[in-house]
Amino acid sequence: MSITAAMVSELRKKTGAGMMDCKKALTETGGNMDEAVDFLRKKGLSAAAKKSGRIASEGAVVATAEGSVGAIVEVNAETDFVAKNVAFKTFVADVCDIVRAIDIADVEALKAAAYPGTGRTVAEELTHQIATIGENMSIRRLARADAGQGIVTSYVHGAGKIGVLVELQTASTDEKVVDLGKKLAMHVAAAAPQYLDRDSVPADVVAKEKEIMRVKALDSGKPEKIVEKIILGQINKYFGEVCLMEQAFVMDPDQKVGKLVAALSKELGSEIKLNSYVRYQLGEGIEKKEDDFAAEVAAMSKQ
Repeated sequence: MSITAAMVSELRKKTGAGMMDCKKALTETGGNMDEAVDFLRKKGLSAAAKKSGRIASEGAVVATAEGSVGAIVEVNAETDFVAKNVAFKTFVADVCDIVRAIDIADVEALKAAAYPGTGRTVAEELTHQIATIGENMSIRRLARADAGQGIVTSYVHGAGKIGVLVELQTASTDEKVVDLGKKLAMHVAAAAPQYLDRDSVPADVVAKEKEIMRVKALDSGKPEKIVEKIILGQINKYFGEVCLMEQAFVMDPDQKVGKLVAALSKELGSEIKLNSYVRYQLGEGIEKKEDDFAAEVAAMSKQ
């Protein structure tokens, strides 16, 4: 397979590795992008282990919570100018309120729901907003958390760039639980955990990480008899980076999140369970089209 400059550029963006290293990785893996990323990681050349793509789309993430129920939505628009529009902000906030008030499973169900005060559905209101504002918009995703006995807290960072919900199950009604939930939501926004705990990490992901660690250890000249011990230490470090319960708390790095929750449980004499969290970052996983002005000019010259 022919390795193009565009492929090398894409791999470089994903990994931060040098151009020649990226070209070699693509050549060695027959142009397979995912395998090339792993190739660079095994060689210790990747600066970004878990990049899923550039965050480039516009719009807003809104998260709200009241008592034991919370909701989070992401609505995309074409430009950040529209994202600052009052009508757009009102629409997104209203959509989030609808999700919190009704147990809605997905975007299609949300679109069929009534939009308050208009006689229209959410889908019809979206069309109305597109016509009024003059820019394409879409409701991308949503989530709803119901703690039952407990609380849900929310946090929005950067004028809608990141939104978080945190669900704590507990019989305690102490305000310290609410305060903890708010701090944990801020932590999730900052630390971006990928999983709740190590039991949540898929077995194939763990196996893949261990294989990468094994190859790197052997390539560095470590004796095979101690490689497994090295992997054990490194996989625990990996869990500490990607699992919320094992991350160092951003407001007090000497404490792990799990220990923080356990400490408050003991203090209040009531079990507190960090049951789930949701973190949306605006546009994550969506590639925004980049204009190739040189190609555009060349195309115009041929007309």
